[in-house]
Amino acid sequence: MIAIAVVVFVIGLIQVIRPQLLWGMNRRLQKGWVKDPDAAEPTAKGYALQRVVGVAFIGAAAWMLLTHL
Repeated sequence: MIAIAVVVFVIGLIQVIRPQLLWGMNRRLQKGWVKDPDAAEPTAKGYALQRVVGVAFIGAAAWMLLTHL
């Protein structure tokens, strides 16, 4: 459970610090589904929402770590 919490924490940090990195990693998965992956890049508001979700991930990971230590 601690390993899962650490992974969730790291993903949350990436979402808060640099959400473009996650989009770039997932861009390869879009090739068969999206005509133009570059046109599917989130807007500034989309990245802001990813940062909010990242803060929630960090909070969830912190809660998981605190309850299992």
